[in-house]
Amino acid sequence: MAVKLAAQLREDHTKSATKEIRNSGHVPAVLYGKGKETKSISVNSIELVKTVRDEGRNAIISLQVENEAPVDVMLHEYQIDPLRDELIHADFYIVDMAEEMDVEVNLRLEGEAIGTKDGGVLQQPLHELQVRAKPADIPEEIVVDISDLGIGDSIAVGDIKTNGNYTILDDEVTTVVTVLAPDTAKDLEGETPVENAEPELVGAEKDKEEEA
Repeated sequence: MAVKLAAQLREDHTKSATKEIRNSGHVPAVLYGKGKETKSISVNSIELVKTVRDEGRNAIISLQVENEAPVDVMLHEYQIDPLRDELIHADFYIVDMAEEMDVEVNLRLEGEAIGTKDGGVLQQPLHELQVRAKPADIPEEIVVDISDLGIGDSIAVGDIKTNGNYTILDDEVTTVVTVLAPDTAKDLEGETPVENAEPELVGAEKDKEEEA
């Protein structure tokens, strides 16, 4: 069941009006979709952030625009003020629940690799997977068990077992995680070992100027 979020239509696009919206605790946004009219709206910033944190960045949101019927949407992207670390703009995409779409899904490692207990260094070069699925079938995350990985072992995209109605689009030979011997890890310049790391909940585009 889609989580609900209220929205208000936004007709005044002047800088002063946009500033007033943000000062009131709301964030200006755009609502669009294939064959749909693009609309300027605003939503409560705190409620939007809470929704995404609680439900995941690929959550289906029932957006209730004032005086209109609710529409199923996904948060396509959002912009953050890098200095204030505040949400300043959001884009909502109207989805067709019967049509497949391509999205990015967080990849989470589970367990402790045997190789790390023997001194190996765990590296995770891939934190997200490209997935194709109908909106209701998009997984919140994809979990990979790394417990059996010894030094020199790795897991590729093709090794991941899916348990839902979705297709992983990444190249099957792409490495997801590997356990390197200590000496090998030291020789890799510019790479920092990451163990059981997860990306941010929502992939935000930073330093992107909002279009008027």
